[in-house]
Amino acid sequence: MDEGYTILRGAVPASLIEGVGRDLDPRYAATPFCQGGFYGERTKRFGRLLIRSPLTAELVMNAAILDLAVRTLGNWCDRIQLNLAQAIELHPGALAQFPHRDQDMWQGALGEVEYLVNVMWPLTSFTEENGATLIWPNSHGLEALIEEPKEAPIIAEAEPGDAIVFLGSTLHGAGANRSRCARRGIIISYCLGWLKPYENQWLAYPPEIARNFSPELSALAGYAQHRPNLGNFEGQCPSTLFGGYPEEPVPAIDALRPDQKALLDDYVAAQRPERADGGRGGKVAA
Repeated sequence: MDEGYTILRGAVPASLIEGVGRDLDPRYAATPFCQGGFYGERTKRFGRLLIRSPLTAELVMNAAILDLAVRTLGNWCDRIQLNLAQAIELHPGALAQFPHRDQDMWQGALGEVEYLVNVMWPLTSFTEENGATLIWPNSHGLEALIEEPKEAPIIAEAEPGDAIVFLGSTLHGAGANRSRCARRGIIISYCLGWLKPYENQWLAYPPEIARNFSPELSALAGYAQHRPNLGNFEGQCPSTLFGGYPEEPVPAIDALRPDQKALLDDYVAAQRPERADGGRGGKVAA
């Protein structure tokens, strides 16, 4: 993603997207319009897509997308995590969204670290007329520190089955829907595993739900520790709750990276004296 974005044509079968769309139809109909100028007063949004359409898991766990996300974010974290899975519907008359960078959710060092990879999956055709996502090429990374982007935006026109992928530092925003039909899509994003995600995964998918996910999916949804020891429950991996809340106290267990464990092992070993005389008394080695 040298330009801060890419569009993967035919990333998944259109039939998979059709199935997701059918599953989400009732929720789209029931969801009220957003409130506020940023979310859009002619726009509907809702999350928790992994329970609203089981087929969403195939998009979240798409191997090519995960590989791209890990390669993009892996320099700054031990593991990536699911940031959100959200459905969006722009109705006719929706105004263009305020151009923004999703990395602004976090007040960390900008221009040095990539925090997020976004993937927009169109459920309907994305066209200029119905509000396809606008993306400013080369507005990412250090360029995100510049107030005015150097290039004009592109219109990310795409079809169901395509994946629009862009960095959290890339300037973007939904276009205006000047058509007579609603434009539907879902956005799935991945962020550094030590960040607080946009969607609180443990509330969206509590243990009694997440225990039914595959181990890989539940880990991505927060039921894994980020080494060292981050995101634990009573000093253990939160996946321990898949067996219910423990009735008795449990021990805290180290969750360290290999390099940290090696350092710790050496440090601990240096403090376990060994008798130089093989245990017969005399000088004790440090």
